[in-house]
Amino acid sequence: MKWPFLQWRHDWRQAGTLRADALAGLTGAIVVLPQGVAFATLAGLPPQHGLWAAMLPCIVAALFGSSRLMVTGPANAISLSTLALLAPLATPFTARYAELAVTLAFLVGMMQVLLGLARVGRLMDHVPQAVVVGFTAGAALLIVNAQLGVLLGLSLPGGGVLSNLQAAWAQLGQAQPGAWIVSALTCAIAIGARRWNRWVPAMLLAVVAGSLVAAALRHALPHWPALRTVGALPSPLPALSLPDLSVDTVRTLFGATLVMTLLALTEASAIARSVARRHGDRLDGNQEFIGQGLANFAAAFTSGFPCSGSFNRSGVNVEAGARTPLAAVCAALFLLALLAFVAPLSHHLPLPVIAGLLVAVAWGLVDRHEIARLLRSGVAEWGPLVVTFVATVTLSLEWAIVLGLASAPLVRAWRPRNERR
Repeated sequence: MKWPFLQWRHDWRQAGTLRADALAGLTGAIVVLPQGVAFATLAGLPPQHGLWAAMLPCIVAALFGSSRLMVTGPANAISLSTLALLAPLATPFTARYAELAVTLAFLVGMMQVLLGLARVGRLMDHVPQAVVVGFTAGAALLIVNAQLGVLLGLSLPGGGVLSNLQAAWAQLGQAQPGAWIVSALTCAIAIGARRWNRWVPAMLLAVVAGSLVAAALRHALPHWPALRTVGALPSPLPALSLPDLSVDTVRTLFGATLVMTLLALTEASAIARSVARRHGDRLDGNQEFIGQGLANFAAAFTSGFPCSGSFNRSGVNVEAGARTPLAAVCAALFLLALLAFVAPLSHHLPLPVIAGLLVAVAWGLVDRHEIARLLRSGVAEWGPLVVTFVATVTLSLEWAIVLGLASAPLVRAWRPRNERR
């Protein structure tokens, strides 16, 4: 059996490496506290599932993947996709929905391991950048749409973007001032304080500030409606779970498994390649597939949901001075320790704070510079971008990926003659 983490044993003997990895891990644990809660909510699961998904899967991916500094766990687009793919099959926040989530994680993990063993790690290099950018931009809009009711303090029926906006507009006079004030403040701090991430995690600062403002409003204006809160978290130790591998369930999740596998590997590969280029590392795509698959196996048996590389946590890990995968291992262990102290306080966390965090996440998903570059290029570049974005917002995520990939060669073949080389 291959043990990828052994290649870093020489680095651990260098002076300061263990200390740097431990400090980076502590920073990562602090950052993932609010993120884990937010991403679980976005995925349609109770908040503790997001924190559990940031523990064992993170350790397994660090030990068995090939990336030096990428951190694996709950991620923005993956969480949204979980909700979009499973909501038609079961009611979010129910036991059956959670069972489907761990089953999806298991099936995705199996697919990823098989792809790695089949040595098709270069497959992700052929996914057009325009498709990825269009999908994530569409996902950002869906994130805001999913949180619109919480942002305004309204009870919305959900559904498509246009229908949700119409419902919100019709009820706008009933919006709760406290909800949108707390949400807007949390979002503004989460975005504006990113430049100080190296010293103080922006999302943690936003959570503290938003919660304090919510408490101040509650005492100063008691006649305003009370804001809903997250509720108390259970034990910090992950609850054991078993996937439902019955024939009917596997058949039902077949399409979702293909879409989630493609999305998760695309996101993880993009992050791993970016980090590898920055540090001059050699990335083994096949081993990274296996590492991601084993991480999803871990999520399936510890009440998690599909995981992938995290843009936010990987960036924080790099900025915090991490040197080896030991930093990600430390982050998971520190998270377990922190939860023992933080869990009793979770019932003070207002849901509009989580909604504000998710809007900040959506803002970060939109690659504005890359979109501008693609739009300035020929139709062969912006065509798949537009197709994927529109399909993501209006159709299912499965069709968004399929149509985006199919449109790339078609648009390239039909582009105007003056754009052809």
